Amino acid sequence: MSLNVEIPNKLVSSLSKYTKPKTGVAIRQIFNSFLPFVALWILMYISYDYSVFLTFGLGLINAFFLVRIFIIQHDCGHRSFLKSNTARNIVGFCCSMVSMIPYKYWAKSHHIHHANNGMLELRDIGDINTLTVAEYTSLTKWERFKYKVYRSPLVMFVLGPLYYILIHNRLPLINLVQFKKVKKTLIWNNLALVTIFIVLSLTLNWWKFFVTHAAVMVPFAIIAIWFFYVQHQHEEAYKAWKDKWDYVTSALRGSTYYKVPRVFNWLTGNIGIHHIHHLNPAIPNYNLKQCINENPWLNRYTTVIGFWESLKLASHKLWDEKSNRMITFKEFRIIEQMGTTA
Repeated sequence: MSLNVEIPNKLVSSLSKYTKPKTGVAIRQIFNSFLPFVALWILMYISYDYSVFLTFGLGLINAFFLVRIFIIQHDCGHRSFLKSNTARNIVGFCCSMVSMIPYKYWAKSHHIHHANNGMLELRDIGDINTLTVAEYTSLTKWERFKYKVYRSPLVMFVLGPLYYILIHNRLPLINLVQFKKVKKTLIWNNLALVTIFIVLSLTLNWWKFFVTHAAVMVPFAIIAIWFFYVQHQHEEAYKAWKDKWDYVTSALRGSTYYKVPRVFNWLTGNIGIHHIHHLNPAIPNYNLKQCINENPWLNRYTTVIGFWESLKLASHKLWDEKSNRMITFKEFRIIEQMGTTA
């Protein structure tokens, strides 16, 4: 029996009216994202002389403004947010200088994620690698150990995000034909970042500069990966092989509606309304709230989850094709024991 949802194409197409960019809203978002970020960064730099703990505390707050800046970059990469393609590219590139995530290279990877979200044949580009129960069963003890380490909270939510920012997005590791052109943009992005870092290090106290920026970048990376994890690693997610995979289902069932307090929804650019974003990525973040309010049918097939519920998702490790759900290692051991005794 097919698990794909049945949504009339006309209904899905009706969402296109929300894709229209609003220049005034976009400009306002640029200002109310960048200005607080810069002001807090300067305050962090000054506070270092009085209390490093205050610097780190302000860094946690500022990390959310950096998430908001990254969402602007993210929208520009989806060719939304602003009407002008030139303006989008300029804004997107400027955002990438702050987020340290390369604009066009990352956008290319992210497009692949959107086009194949939940497709089991493609799990290594723009996604968190998730093994099926059958695949994990066939692994050796050493291979299982490596996967457990990879899926551990320390690696997934601390070391992994740092690797993602500092290495994965600095090196052209994706060897696909469609990445040939954007690899050059990655090199220019790296050179621009190095230049900015050198200038600021020479202008400011180099140690205070690096500590201040690290105090923002580390929590930013963790927050960004956490949101991505919650959006696609929920229990009743959607994963299927290509011959059974469906785009609309992957958007509505494969993504969550992460309901967080209004202030965090604002700080994270409404990215918690992820099912709508996947259904139509051309909708700018500032139109997502209106879209969900005016189209309640969008939540019919989607997992709605709050913050405290989302903490449980950290234990999800494997995709069980028989029950069509994410399971824990403890549940896997029960399945394995039942298979052994059967």
